[in-house]
Amino acid sequence: MAEWVRALRLYLALTGVLGIVYPLAVTLAAQLLFPYKANGSLIERGGRIIGSALVGQAWERPEYFHGRPSAVDYAGDQSGAAQLAFSSRKFFQTVRQRVKRVRQENGASPQAKVPADLVTSSGSGLDPHISIEAALLQVPRIARARHLPPEEVASLVRKHAEPPQWGILGQWRVNVLLLNLALDNLTSKGGGQK
Repeated sequence: MAEWVRALRLYLALTGVLGIVYPLAVTLAAQLLFPYKANGSLIERGGRIIGSALVGQAWERPEYFHGRPSAVDYAGDQSGAAQLAFSSRKFFQTVRQRVKRVRQENGASPQAKVPADLVTSSGSGLDPHISIEAALLQVPRIARARHLPPEEVASLVRKHAEPPQWGILGQWRVNVLLLNLALDNLTSKGGGQK
């Protein structure tokens, strides 16, 4: 009987510490030290939440930068990959179709190199970033659609470039949502027409 009492006390103590005190302490620390990130890095415009800097979105209109394809249609609660091997025939056909579409959308030649991040989904299906090369490939299309000089759009890409995490992980990239918002700001200030 004494063993059961000790086990129950230990269970209650650990539940209290690990199930209540620790999560509350971590939540409080996050809210105090990193409130923007702790609350999902939400971006508001006009008092309305339009997205998160951490989750990709579907962009299809020609005047916007397009992000990575998503195997989960950018649903944050369904994070996941396509689960197709590089040797899969279906994977190869899907990528080939996407490469063709990207070249057509952007007026690129049939031999133009298309960055992999424009035709393959990320492991989570939610990646909000694309490479600098992927963004620059889209500059002529966006410049035409917005009646802007291509150099101005390319300059905006470089201005919003983010370095590899901690200087070593990943590559230089741009956040598609933030870049598209910057495009809208540029256009609304008279840089072109929407």
